[in-house]
Amino acid sequence: MSNDTSIAIIGIAGRFPQASDMDSFWDNLKNGQEGITFFTDAELLKAGVSPQELSHPDYVKARAVLEDVELFDAEFFGYNSREAQWMDPQHRIFLEQAHVALESAGYACGEEPLNVGVFAGCSVSSYLLSNLLPSGDIDAGVGNMQVMIGNDKDYLATRTSYKLNLTGPSLSVQTACSTSLTAVHVACQSLLGGECDMALAGGSCVSLPQVSGYLYQEGSIASPDGHCRPFDEQAKGTNGGSGVGVVLLKRFEDAITDGDHIYAVIKGSAINNDGADKVGFTAPSQNGQAAVIAEALALANIDASEIGYIEAHGTATPVGDPIEVAALSQVFQKSTQNIGYCAIGSIKSNLGHLDAAAGIAGLLKTILALKNRQIPASLNFNRPNPKIKFENGPFYVPSKTIDWHTKESQPRRAGVSSFGIGGSNVHVVLEEFVNQPQENLQGPHLLIFSAKSPEALSKMRENFARYLELNPSVNLADAAHTLQVGRRTFQYRLSIVATDVADAVDQLRMRHEPTLANATGVALLFTGQGVPLLNIGRTLYDEVEHFKNTVNECSQWLEPELGLSIARIIYPDEDNVSNAEKALSETKLAQPALLIIEYALTRLLQQCGIEPQALLGHSLGQYCAAVIANIFSIQDALLLVARRGAAMQSLEQGGMTAVQLSENDARAYLIDTTLDVAAINSHDSCVFAGLESDIKALEIKLEEKGIAFKRAQVNRAFHSSMTDPCLDVIENATKKVQRHSGTIPVLCNISGAWLSNEDACHPSYWSRHTRASVRFSDCLQTLAQQSDLQWLEIGPAPILSGLVRRNQFIDPIRHVPSFSGKGQQDFL
Repeated sequence: MSNDTSIAIIGIAGRFPQASDMDSFWDNLKNGQEGITFFTDAELLKAGVSPQELSHPDYVKARAVLEDVELFDAEFFGYNSREAQWMDPQHRIFLEQAHVALESAGYACGEEPLNVGVFAGCSVSSYLLSNLLPSGDIDAGVGNMQVMIGNDKDYLATRTSYKLNLTGPSLSVQTACSTSLTAVHVACQSLLGGECDMALAGGSCVSLPQVSGYLYQEGSIASPDGHCRPFDEQAKGTNGGSGVGVVLLKRFEDAITDGDHIYAVIKGSAINNDGADKVGFTAPSQNGQAAVIAEALALANIDASEIGYIEAHGTATPVGDPIEVAALSQVFQKSTQNIGYCAIGSIKSNLGHLDAAAGIAGLLKTILALKNRQIPASLNFNRPNPKIKFENGPFYVPSKTIDWHTKESQPRRAGVSSFGIGGSNVHVVLEEFVNQPQENLQGPHLLIFSAKSPEALSKMRENFARYLELNPSVNLADAAHTLQVGRRTFQYRLSIVATDVADAVDQLRMRHEPTLANATGVALLFTGQGVPLLNIGRTLYDEVEHFKNTVNECSQWLEPELGLSIARIIYPDEDNVSNAEKALSETKLAQPALLIIEYALTRLLQQCGIEPQALLGHSLGQYCAAVIANIFSIQDALLLVARRGAAMQSLEQGGMTAVQLSENDARAYLIDTTLDVAAINSHDSCVFAGLESDIKALEIKLEEKGIAFKRAQVNRAFHSSMTDPCLDVIENATKKVQRHSGTIPVLCNISGAWLSNEDACHPSYWSRHTRASVRFSDCLQTLAQQSDLQWLEIGPAPILSGLVRRNQFIDPIRHVPSFSGKGQQDFL
């Protein structure tokens, strides 16, 4: 067993004043933004501050405010609104941020238990004291027991373990101001002791009411003007505020083995108590602080001279700051006499004192400083406290954000201190970690998203697009992997296939309809003729052996019938592209080529475990449906379709055009023409087929009346009277192949109902199928009655998915992904 006691920080999350996430948190730090809100008299009076208190000359109208503390996604975590109402925001927000921390590390929680410990603490429940108790109706609805569980510190960690299905140790940790950094230390010890595989650690402080000030008293720890000035000669105290922070920890060697992204590494941590070595219970002790810092450095096996930054407790009190710097100097000067080489700062200059969340805020600041190789300014520092002899010691206070330089062979290292009233001192030693870039595998990549509502899914899509825009060098293969295995799956889903980051952003910026994931099975919809075939699925053919082998086997079976390799026509060499494209425009080759592509795509899905429960083919697509349903063998179907295509090739040329008309309105245009209604695709979409001259005449009439139409890319009039000469050929060819009762339900193009075994096995059905109108809309209406099925289009292009959306009876959430292997189409 290794002796390495390093702990990797693999996930981070937090919400702080004027920072809703870690990106905005770092932006504020590096830009030197102070997160203190100064209120107007009107705001304070509206919030309930009395005019007498407000008029006091020592009343300070400032606080670090955490936005949106009243908001909570109760449904997401399985709470009803009443339960959420009685729960302290400290618990609510910590639960949310614990979930965010796990997701930031790429771990999905909730579906399966995870051996993750939770170590956390929070401040006193001001929500209980200022909101619930004064309301006087605690017993109404939930009772005292539930109110206690929702507000008491004891239940912060265990609530998180319960809701996120985490089975490691779950401990509430309370050491006053040093609570959250103590939680980090205890989590590290639990990991090193083998009690859990990962650990969440942090703290929560939401002090209510937030729109309020305080009465300054000389000698207290509160600042007289709302600003916090650590180490400055004007330092007279700090301000109060709210914030929540969480880190996800893992044994370093395990993190390396598992390929986790590592934000920083904890090399050592220590905790102690001052005991009675101080002037009073609330006073600090130089010896206690020095001892814990020395112990943490010793456990980390790091010399103090190697530390480039100290995130201090830094309360900006005239007594506390000099003692803290003296304790640090006492330790550092035993290792080095170098002057002014180590920066020292405190996040309290940005946010004030966050009580139980103070330590985790300082830790997160330092993690991001190491990651970004910058040391943020410690704000409000002009001249040093005269009791601190910076000129003779190792420390200096950076008054602006600076680049963090170090020796070429030495990683950046930092220390974080947090000291609690009562004497519980904690120090953590951190080291930067440079993640090795992973091979950015060539696309296409499948990106999948899911959420509990369409609105949340849309927001997720927007957020991910923005993330990719801000991080264009992201490894898209890694992102796709995390989205697939590191996220929970919810009811509303969306997927795209992207070749690179820019492609992903473009697709995510487009409007997408989510699918509703209440399906227990899959219905496959097979595209008909009139779609591009050349090089469709080329990437699959070149890179996926199963797909290539299926295509090649089908091609070999057909070669005696066609006298050529149709695989080489579909996937030609560069020199033969134009000839292949011309060949695939011929019906005799286009029809078997379409069957091969759809069959190979379906077999690939089946190899991945996707087995259909229903099948629907549009026109020629019904042959692939029949093969998958075992009505025909693939060898017989290929022979049948090849002879069907050859027979149609011999027909007189014609045309087909899709028109935005209902079936009844369409039939009014059939008088005195050779035209037929070849397909009814929706309540307002039909396809005409007939002589080219009649098709052109029809299009002129339609254009005059402002009726939309679109010419199909075919040169025969399928499903019209022009196919009559080849019907006997098709029926006779069908008689020569074996037919079987289907093993999977197939929809009938002729009736729109389910295909009976009698029809499926009768040769005359397949000749009638060639001639009759394709009642696709009726088929969809029948299929829609099977509400437990997700529909998936199989074919060279997403044609049927568009037709589905035109049918008014289809639920608008019914999105039909298309699997074509093109890389640009949706994929389930």
